[in-house]
Amino acid sequence: MRRAGRFIGRSGPIRQGDLGDNDPLSGVANLFDLGLVFMIGLMLMLLTALRLQDLMDPDSTVTVTKETSKGEIEIITKKGRRIRAVKVTGKRGKGLGTRLGTAYRLEDGTMIYVPEPGRDGEDGGGRP
Repeated sequence: MRRAGRFIGRSGPIRQGDLGDNDPLSGVANLFDLGLVFMIGLMLMLLTALRLQDLMDPDSTVTVTKETSKGEIEIITKKGRRIRAVKVTGKRGKGLGTRLGTAYRLEDGTMIYVPEPGRDGEDGGGRP
C-alpha cells in the first residue's frame, strides 16, 4: 500500500515541466492569437459597413467616391483585377461639348438626372 502523505509538504527546486498553469508567459501566445482574430474581424466589419464586399470579387466593377476633410475628391474604380484612383481637381475642362441634361439633388440627398429634350430621340419625359 502506498503512503498518501508522500506528496504533502514536498519542497525542492521547481523543474521546468512543473510550472504548468503558473507560467507567466503562457498568456502571451493567447493574446497574440486574440489580436489576430480581432484585426480580421475589424477588417470584415469595415468591408461590410462600407458595403465594399465587391472589392473581393475578381469579376466585379466597383466605383467609390471619397471626399477628404480638406474638400478633395478621389474616385476609386475597380474593374476586374485592376484598381485605379483619380483625384478630382477644381479645374474646369476646356473644349467643345454638348449639354446632356440636368441633375437635381432632392431634400433626402438622392440625385435625379433629367435628360435634355430632343437629344438622341428622347424628349426627356420618357414619353414616346
